[in-house]
Amino acid sequence: MSKHQLSNFIGGKFVDPINSAYLDSCNPATGQVFAKVPRSGKEDVDDAVSCALKAFPSWSEQPTQFRSKVMLKIADILESRLDEFAKLESQDQGKPITVAKAIDIPRAIYNFRFFATYILHMVEEQRTLDGPIRALSYVQHMPVGVAGLISPWNLPLYLLTWKIAPAIAFGNTCVAKPSELTSLTAYKLCGVFNEAGLPPGVVNIVFGLGPDAGEALVCHPEVPLISFTGSTLVGNRIAELTAPMCKKLSLELGGKNAGIVYEDVDLDECVDACIRSSFSNQGEICLCTSRLYIHHSIYNDFLNRFVTAARNFRVGDPSDPNVNMGALVSAQHYEKVKGYIELAASSGGVVHCGLGVDELPQDCRGGHYIAPTVITGLTESSPCIQDEIFGPVVCISSFQTDEEVLKKANGVRYGLCATLWTKDVNRALTISRKLRVGTVWTNCWLVRDLHMPFGGMKMSGVGRESGADSKHFFTEAKTVCLRIK
Repeated sequence: MSKHQLSNFIGGKFVDPINSAYLDSCNPATGQVFAKVPRSGKEDVDDAVSCALKAFPSWSEQPTQFRSKVMLKIADILESRLDEFAKLESQDQGKPITVAKAIDIPRAIYNFRFFATYILHMVEEQRTLDGPIRALSYVQHMPVGVAGLISPWNLPLYLLTWKIAPAIAFGNTCVAKPSELTSLTAYKLCGVFNEAGLPPGVVNIVFGLGPDAGEALVCHPEVPLISFTGSTLVGNRIAELTAPMCKKLSLELGGKNAGIVYEDVDLDECVDACIRSSFSNQGEICLCTSRLYIHHSIYNDFLNRFVTAARNFRVGDPSDPNVNMGALVSAQHYEKVKGYIELAASSGGVVHCGLGVDELPQDCRGGHYIAPTVITGLTESSPCIQDEIFGPVVCISSFQTDEEVLKKANGVRYGLCATLWTKDVNRALTISRKLRVGTVWTNCWLVRDLHMPFGGMKMSGVGRESGADSKHFFTEAKTVCLRIK
C-alpha cells in the first residue's frame, strides 16, 4: 500500500511542519504504516491563527448568501468524490467501507448543506418598549472570531465537518486539529476548500499531537472559542487551561450509554437494533450502547438471541462489503479494550462470546480485531460497567422495577445518551424524563435531527450544538437599543 505524506493547510496553502517532524499513522486493518502525519508545534499553530485572524474581517462581513453558496459548493464536490473519501476513511480508521459510504461521508456532506441553508432563514429577536422612554431593541448575533476546533478519531470527517460547517457559516474563521490517528480525509478536504473557492485563511488545518498542537491551539490568546470532541480526561484539561481566559467552550466528552428493554417489545426488531447500537463502528462511537438492562421476564430469551446475533456479526477486512465490523483504530486501543474484557473474566463475569477473531485474510492478520463481546454477571461497581471502554463490548443484566433500572442507568458519571425500548407511551415519557442524559432514543437509535440540541450531562460534557444551539455557541449575542421619539 502506498504511503501518504500529509501537510498542514494554512492560509489556503499546503505547508510542511516547521520542525520537519512527522508521525506514523497505521492502517488499523493491517497494522502497517499508512501515512506520515505532521507533528506540528506551537509555531505552526501560531501561523495558522495569524492567517485565520487576517481572513476574519472579510469573511465575517460577507453576506450570508455568499457564505452559503461556498458551503453548498463544498458539499457538492464532496458528494462527487464520495467513494474516494469513503475508501480513505475506511483505510484510515478501520471502519467497514459500507459504513463510511452510508454514514460518515454522507453526513459530512449534509453538515455543510444543513448549515448553508440554516443561515439563510435566521430571524433575529426584536421588541418594542413602551413607557416613559420608547425604544426598539433588537439582537445581532455576531461572529466570535477564530474558532479552535479539535475533533476525534472515531468519526473523522463526520465530526470535523460538524465543527467547521457551523463555525464558518456564522462568519467565524477557524483553526482545526484533527486526530493524529485519522487525518487523511481532513487533509483531502483541504483541497476541496480550495476548489470550492473558500477564501484563504477561513479554514486552517494543523495536524499533530494533543499536548503539542492541541494545547497550543487551546491556549492561544487570539482564539476565543474552543469546540472539542473527545475523552473526558482531555476535556477536563481543556477546561482547566481555558478557565483563566474565559473562553467559550463546547465539550462533547465520553459516554457509557444504557439501553433499557421492557417486556412488551418486538424482540426481533429490538435485538437487531441493539446489536447495531452496540457494535456499529466497532463500538467506537460515543453514542454506542455499552450497558443493556433487560426486563427479567424476557432476559433469558433476549440474551440468547443477542449472543447469537453477536456471533453472526461478521468481523474482517473493512474493504469487504460483506463485513459488519472492522478493526479497532490502533494497537494501543486494542490493548485497552482487551484489558477490560480480561478484567471482566477474572472478576466473575461470564464472557458469552467475543474477543479474538479466528478467520482473517492474510493481509489483515497484523490488524487490531476484537469480535463483538457480550458479558454478564458483573456488579454495577465493576470497571466494565462504570468506565467508557469505547469498543465492541456490551454488559447485560436484568431488572424488575422502574426504580431499579433508573438507578442502574443513572449510576455512572456519564450522561450522554440512552435508548429505551417499550410500546407503552406513558412509560416512555416517564422514564425518558428521569434519565440523566442529553438524548433519549425510544424504539430507535442514532436518529438525528440537526435542529435538535446535542450534548451531554454530568461528565459527558458542557454545552450543546446543533441548529440554534450552534448559532448561540458560534456567535456572540449583541443587544442594540434604539430610542424612539
